[in-house]
Amino acid sequence: MGEEASEQQLVIESMDEDAVELSETPIEAVEEKQSEEPYPWPVIQYDVPPYLTYHFFNQFRTPSNPNNFLKGVKWSPDGSGFLTCSDDNTFCLYNLPYDESGQLADFSSSAADTDSYAASLVMSDGESVYDYCWYPYMSSSSPETCVFASTTRDHPIHLWDATTGQLRCTYRAYDAMDEITAAFSIAFNPAGTKIFAGYNKSIRIFDIHRPGRDFTQHSTLQGNKEGQSGIISSMAFCPSHSGLLATGSYSQTTAIHREDNMELLYVLHGQEGGVTHVQFSKDGNYLYTGGRKDPYILCWDIRKTAEIVYKMYRSSETTNQRIYFDIEPRGQHLGSGGQDGSVHIYNLQTGQWVSSFRAASDTVNGFSFHPFLPMAASSSGQRRFGVIDDSHEDMLLTGDENCVSVWSFAYSASVENDVSPISGVSNGKSELDEDLHVLQEP
Repeated sequence: MGEEASEQQLVIESMDEDAVELSETPIEAVEEKQSEEPYPWPVIQYDVPPYLTYHFFNQFRTPSNPNNFLKGVKWSPDGSGFLTCSDDNTFCLYNLPYDESGQLADFSSSAADTDSYAASLVMSDGESVYDYCWYPYMSSSSPETCVFASTTRDHPIHLWDATTGQLRCTYRAYDAMDEITAAFSIAFNPAGTKIFAGYNKSIRIFDIHRPGRDFTQHSTLQGNKEGQSGIISSMAFCPSHSGLLATGSYSQTTAIHREDNMELLYVLHGQEGGVTHVQFSKDGNYLYTGGRKDPYILCWDIRKTAEIVYKMYRSSETTNQRIYFDIEPRGQHLGSGGQDGSVHIYNLQTGQWVSSFRAASDTVNGFSFHPFLPMAASSSGQRRFGVIDDSHEDMLLTGDENCVSVWSFAYSASVENDVSPISGVSNGKSELDEDLHVLQEP
C-alpha cells in the first residue's frame, strides 16, 4: 500500500499543472458556446431501422478471458469518439474514422468475423470498474481537456489522459482506518471544476486542481437519521444550471440536493430495485431513474415530487447489471437496452413506446446517443460462468453477443431544435456521409 501511494504521489506532482488548466476552461467554453450560431439538430426518424455502421467484438476477447463482456459505452462530449468499459478492467477509446475528404470511412465491406477498426487507446485499470465519466468540456482540439475519470474497487479516483492513455492524477479518500476507500459513482459538476463521488451514506467532493487527499465530505443522512441511506450508486447534475444534483442509492431511493451546499431537498421513493442510473431531461424539469432487477424507468417531475409521472418498460427484471439509458440531444426521446437484446425508444412527451431495433443477441447494457449527429452506440454482454471450449460448440460466443455497435439513424434536419423538418428524410447512410462534415461545423 505504501509503494502504491508513493507512486501515485509522483504522478500527482508531475501532472498537477494539467489539472489546474482544466479548472480554468469551462467559463470560456460556456461563453463561446452561447455565441455560436444555432445548430441544425438532426430530427431522427425512429420508424426507419438504423444502419449498422461499425461493429467491434474481437478486441474484447483473449484466450485467457473468452467470457469478457462490455459494461457500458459513452460518447465523448465533443463527439470525436466513444469510450467503452469491459469486465477485464479495460477502457478502449474509439475515434470516429474519417477519410481524406472529411467523411466517415465506410467499412461495410469488411469481413463479418473482423472488427471495423482498432481502438485508438487501450487503458487498463487495477480492479473492477465501478463508474467512469468524461470531463464535460472535453475537446480534441484542446489536449489538456481530453480526460475522463474512473473509480475502481480498492483504488482512488483516477483521471486519465484520453490522448496518451496515461494516468494524470488521482483523488483519494480514506476511511476511519486511514485506508483508501473507493467511490461507487462519480460525476463532474457542470462548471467542470469539481468531482463529486458517491460512497456509503456520504458524498465527497474533490477540487480538480488539487489532486490528492483533500476533499469535503457530506453525509446523506441527517442527524435524525432521515435522508438517503445505502451506497450512492449513481449521480447526475441538472443540465439547465439550476444547481441541482440527483443521487441514486442501492436503498431504492433517489435524492435531490443543492450543489452549492449539498442541502438535501427531498427523497424520491418508488423504484423496485437499487437505483443504478439517473439522468435529467434537457430542460431540467424531469428526472429519469432506473434500477437493477426493476423493469421500469421512472419519470419524475422535480417540480411536483409527490408521484411518478409515467413508467417506461424495459426487460431487466432478473439482472443486477447496470443498464444505461440515454436521451437524444433534442431531448424528445429516450433510448434504453435490456435483457432482450433490443434497444427501445420512448417519446418523453407521453412516455409511450415509439420503436425498437435488435442491437445484440445478449443483454444490451449500454446505449449512448451521439452529442450532435444522428448516431448512437450500444454495448452488450453479461457474465458467464464456466469454460468455453471447442467441446461445447453450443456455448461458443458469436460476434453479436459481447460487442459494441455504432448505429446511424435516418433523419431530417431542423434549426434550433424546431420539430418541423427543413429537408427530406435520409436513409441513415448515404446522406449522412455527405452531410457529416457540415453538421460538425459550429
